Amino acid sequence: MADEGNIISDLNLGANGNGADEGPAAGIINQYIKDLSVENPSAPNSHSWQDAPQIDIQFNIGARAIEGEVHEVELKITAKATSEQGTAYVIDLAYCALVGMRNLEDGQAHAFLYAEAPRILFPFARRIVADAVRDAGFAPLMLEPIDFNGLYVQQLAAQQQGEGSPVGNA
Repeated sequence: MADEGNIISDLNLGANGNGADEGPAAGIINQYIKDLSVENPSAPNSHSWQDAPQIDIQFNIGARAIEGEVHEVELKITAKATSEQGTAYVIDLAYCALVGMRNLEDGQAHAFLYAEAPRILFPFARRIVADAVRDAGFAPLMLEPIDFNGLYVQQLAAQQQGEGSPVGNA
C-alpha cells in the first residue's frame, strides 16, 4: 500500500511536493456523518396508519474554516413524515466533508464550499436518509436530485438585491 502521508499537511505542498505548484486546486479530503438522529415516536402504531404521510424536507448548508486551507462543509437534511394521526418519523442528518482548497479566489472558494461540495456530498447523504427511513420500518425516502449550483446562483442574486437569506440556507 502506498504511503499517503498527512493529507492535510500535503495540501500546502505542490504537486511535486516542493510547494512550487501555484495552480488552483480544491477537493474532498474526507466525508463523515457528524450527527444522525432517527426518531420513530409513534411506533408501533404508525406502521398501521392508512393515510399517506405529508413529507417535509429541509436542507441547510454550512461551512467553516478548520485550519489553513482546510474547511468543513456541512449538509444538513431534516425529513419529517406526519399525518392526521401524528408524526411517523423524523430524520436529522448532518453529513460533512473536510475540503481542501489552494490558490482559489474568494468567489471561487465560496462557490466550491456552498455549491460544488454539497453537490458531491448529496448522493451519499441521500442514501443515508433512505436507509434510516427504511431501518425505521418505512418505505425508503428517495430524495430528488438538487441543483445546488442553481440554488447558489439564485441566493447570490437575491442577496445582491437585498431580498434573500444569506447564502448557505437552502
